[in-house]
Amino acid sequence: MRARKHAMQDLMTSRRNFLKAGIAGAAATAVGTTAVGASAAGATRVPTLGLVSPVDSSVPPEAATLYPTGIRFQAASVGLATMTPEGYDRVLDRIAPTARALSLHGAQAIVLMGTSLSFYKGAAFNRELTQRMITASGCPAVTMSTAVIEGLRSVGGRRLAVATAYDEEVNRRLQAFLHEEGFEVLALRGLGVEKVADIRHVTRDGLLRFSVEVFESAHGADAMLISCGGLRTLDLLEPLERRCGIPVVSSLPHALRAGVRLLGLSGRAPGYGRLLSL
Repeated sequence: MRARKHAMQDLMTSRRNFLKAGIAGAAATAVGTTAVGASAAGATRVPTLGLVSPVDSSVPPEAATLYPTGIRFQAASVGLATMTPEGYDRVLDRIAPTARALSLHGAQAIVLMGTSLSFYKGAAFNRELTQRMITASGCPAVTMSTAVIEGLRSVGGRRLAVATAYDEEVNRRLQAFLHEEGFEVLALRGLGVEKVADIRHVTRDGLLRFSVEVFESAHGADAMLISCGGLRTLDLLEPLERRCGIPVVSSLPHALRAGVRLLGLSGRAPGYGRLLSL
């Protein structure tokens, strides 16, 4: 009985710490990319985008590269360890509370920064997950999966070459999701990454070569998708588009674009591929 009592006390303490960490993390990881000349008092009036991050509670550097002024970004992590259905299942219940924590610290729109985390149960679940964030935060919200789908449609993509970081099971689920959304997948290949920590081993040149190989195996593709928010692709968009002759949509940069658009801004950032120039 004494052991059970101690276990229950430890569990309740752990839960309290988790909730505190979620709120504190949202504040601690906020970074200002405020409008030039904005005062500290006026910073809260600058449009603020909240990022529900699967892994890292820091704001990705691509945010400041694309939108160096006029927008603040905040991020908080749900602690994803593996890019597998089991890994996603473990963090699902953390997404809505994290969105709420971000809104309590000033976010006016929310993006779930994990593609596979939102597509792995299909199109209907992706929409449900979006609604959960909206309800919890009181803010407009979008998932990374929705962002890339809308991006592909914006550039007229229908027949796709798809390069991912994932293993075969997650790729299978992505293909099913894309079919649900009305796309034809001509080629889909992954790097086989499961442990989130292994993403850091994917190099720029290696990802460029891999993406070109996928394109070359997809005869007749009219757009390319690079799926995984952990892949750093911003500097690859224009080189890939020149090499392949088709628009390229990628998880991280185009999720940031979608979130900025929820704030009522254009999301344009010329110089980084076709979609970000629209």
